[in-house]
Amino acid sequence: MAERTPANAAAAGTIDVGGDLTVNRLGFGAMRVTGDGIWGPPADHDRAIAVLRRAVDLGVNFIDTADSYGPNVSEELIREALHPYPEDLVIATKGGLERTGPGQWPANGRPEHLVEACEGSLRRLGIDSIPLYQFHRVDPAVPLEDSIGALVGLKEQGKIRHIGVSNVDEEQLRRAQRLTPIVSIQNRYNVDDRHSESLVDLCEQEQMVFLPWAPIQDMDGNRAVQDAARAHDVTPRQIVLAWLLARSPMILPIPGTGSVSHLEDNLVAAELKLSAAEVAAISRNGT
Repeated sequence: MAERTPANAAAAGTIDVGGDLTVNRLGFGAMRVTGDGIWGPPADHDRAIAVLRRAVDLGVNFIDTADSYGPNVSEELIREALHPYPEDLVIATKGGLERTGPGQWPANGRPEHLVEACEGSLRRLGIDSIPLYQFHRVDPAVPLEDSIGALVGLKEQGKIRHIGVSNVDEEQLRRAQRLTPIVSIQNRYNVDDRHSESLVDLCEQEQMVFLPWAPIQDMDGNRAVQDAARAHDVTPRQIVLAWLLARSPMILPIPGTGSVSHLEDNLVAAELKLSAAEVAAISRNGT
């Protein structure tokens, strides 16, 4: 593959979050700047700080995180690396999970927990209001309306600007929408996992942002991805990110990494322009 000048996230175009926050349409997921198992501090603190700063240097102005990443570590690193924040930087965080150990993510949607989680995120990030706060996962032990109601209360207090949901189906989304405007959905979605296909279409119809988590998965089994990578002289990883950008104008990919070189590789996707035929072929080969 040819040597490339590092791409800028602005090459992906822009997207509006909540109708009033305009960001470049290739963001950064800050989960993997933490330790193994998304637990504890990173093995190389300075490297994590460098990744966050390099992302912003290269035009990334949407960063996704959560209080459960570390826990707390990701938010703390974001503040250390980037505060005072650039005026155009939008930080989205999430609450609704607990961490009981590496790889363990029990849900906690109790209103009092969500209030405590949000206020902790505000302190760690060093801000007065969170631009986008997402309910991380529905807790089967707590009525969804109670959980979303807590976020509505925080929004009324000015601690949250916009509310999003994560790991939901359409029925759960509609229940949340009865209580408050929902501006984003963050679900697992990639070339190989298309279970949220209908929600991607719904986001396009209703002008909600769709944030795909685990956006880069199982590329080797998709022949169309491999063919496109050879045709564009790039990696399959870059092709699947470009496919997400082409799949819908309301998709905002947030690939994460703990490496500056991987960050720069991911941003190449902002400049890639797949043909309609390539997009269709990759889509057909997915599941």
